[in-house]
Amino acid sequence: MRVFVVGGAGYVGSHCVKRLVAAGHEVTVYDNLVAGHRRAVDRAAEFIEGDLADLVKLKQVLAPGRFDAVMHFAAYLNVGESVQQPLMYYRNNVANTLNLLEAMERARIKRIVFSSTCAVYGMPVNLPITEEMPKDPINPYGATKLAMEWALRDSAGAWGLGSVALRYFNAAGAAADGTIGEDHRPEIHLIPLVLQVALGQRESISVFGSDYPTRDGTCIRDYIHVDDLAEAHLLALERLTEGQAQAFNVGTGRAYSVLEIIAMARRVTGHAIPAVLTDRRPGDPPELYADSDKLRRHYGWDPRYTDVEEIIASAWGWHRAHPDGYGSA
Repeated sequence: MRVFVVGGAGYVGSHCVKRLVAAGHEVTVYDNLVAGHRRAVDRAAEFIEGDLADLVKLKQVLAPGRFDAVMHFAAYLNVGESVQQPLMYYRNNVANTLNLLEAMERARIKRIVFSSTCAVYGMPVNLPITEEMPKDPINPYGATKLAMEWALRDSAGAWGLGSVALRYFNAAGAAADGTIGEDHRPEIHLIPLVLQVALGQRESISVFGSDYPTRDGTCIRDYIHVDDLAEAHLLALERLTEGQAQAFNVGTGRAYSVLEIIAMARRVTGHAIPAVLTDRRPGDPPELYADSDKLRRHYGWDPRYTDVEEIIASAWGWHRAHPDGYGSA
């Protein structure tokens, strides 16, 4: 297929582009490079620098007959920032994505895989989280993603859009061949932040909250390798049905606390990695981990990386080789 990948220069997007190219698809990346990196884009993919806010350019690029499907990764994703600046998140994650859907409808493109999040569930009533559980986000980030899931559902009935929303848990790791990895500016995710301490780029790692109702008082999360996430996107793209809106959890079902991740990173890297306990962040649920049986049943998806130390090791290999991220020589 000819696939238009919005946000394909970012962390998850670039890994999905790499997987799409390997599977023989023709890929065009559309990214404003605010958070992405040109060097992360597979050389076999066409690259267009552009912003979803520019509806005129978007409609020009999405000319009728040019593309068969779309993948969407172009969202802001910092939970704490979304609490502080909700309008910025609604403008980018909702208004700009509606521009994309408008351009798709005009171009008669009826296939999209959408990167959603486990944050749509808010404080889950039970664990592990299944797709049927109530959606009640506790932060603007999750609320904007849920709003777009509703837009996808309504578009299915209105103009036959086929969509799959993949509700990520915590993406982590780096490509198996070491070519691409995670480089946010500033970095916001636990594993790369811990590895920056091991590299001597930070003095310590901050642990936000040590009084949660969990086994060691710190938040517990489900970590999914980014290559396994990319495989889920490929399967969704190739098997989605026009006129239907579906949603799937993507996680391993295994849960680890912040302190457990830090301890494993110490073993992987051989560094002490000092940790400093500090106050909770607003918008953080105590515990989130997935039931991904629905994705397994529908698509035959099965994660290759179920050992979180192996996930950390893949990230460590990339960060050691690229201590300055994509700015490294």
